[in-house]
Amino acid sequence: MTNVVPDPAALPPQTARVLNVANGLTVFRLLLVPVVAVALLHEDGQSTEWRVAACAVFAIASVTDRIDGDIARRRGLVTEFGKLADPIADKALTGAALIGLSSLRLLAWWVTLVILIREVGVTVLRFWVIRHGVIPASRGGKLKTLVQSVAIGLYLLPLSGALASLAAWTMGLAVVLTVGTGVDYVVRALTLRRTSALARRRAAAGRAGAAAPTAGTDAGAVDAGRSNAVPSGVVSSGAVPSAADASDEPPADAVRSEPSGSDATPSGAGSSDDRPVARP
Repeated sequence: MTNVVPDPAALPPQTARVLNVANGLTVFRLLLVPVVAVALLHEDGQSTEWRVAACAVFAIASVTDRIDGDIARRRGLVTEFGKLADPIADKALTGAALIGLSSLRLLAWWVTLVILIREVGVTVLRFWVIRHGVIPASRGGKLKTLVQSVAIGLYLLPLSGALASLAAWTMGLAVVLTVGTGVDYVVRALTLRRTSALARRRAAAGRAGAAAPTAGTDAGAVDAGRSNAVPSGVVSSGAVPSAADASDEPPADAVRSEPSGSDATPSGAGSSDDRPVARP
């Protein structure tokens, strides 16, 4: 696949220090998660000021989600802590906002469940294929993230009228993009596991292992055939007799001499044509 690039999370552990700018932004985003939840739920979501504050904090956290990864890749600050904490911070921020909105009955629960299941599922798939590589975010995935953030931000604000309708339509588009990009990610993840360099090496090793017992069996059959072969010059008791043995004529050494007697032909006598003609 041409759109598969090495994933920093799939590379060996880096030498970068854990205390760096990228990880600091990730931790900062994690700390903002409870702030968003508290501001949203303050006075059961009836306070305009706190709702606006929740939206502002959510926007700041969303921006850090964008820039911490870029900083880590450009400056070589990828660490094991960052690999683990960054997706956790992303899902925690989105989940806190969506669950808070649904608990206040400002957003249907099925919308929250669809988005969270997709986000958690994609994260699991990412770690499932991490040894094979990573599927970079497609244009649809980037658009999904943008639309999803805008939709959540609009719902955090106390809107009404046409602006509330805009928020609902934006959230509907976010749900469509969430489901569509999730299906695409599953297909590409399965394809990557079948076509990656690691998958090809494993398939080649499997074919070599399957061919080894077959070769051993063929060699054993050849050896067994050789062991059953009759050595040259040796005839076993069950051997098929030769043409001479199968003939009705007795062997030469078994022919007895004819006994001398009246029935015997006199020595020197020939046939009747060889007898001398009698003289008158």
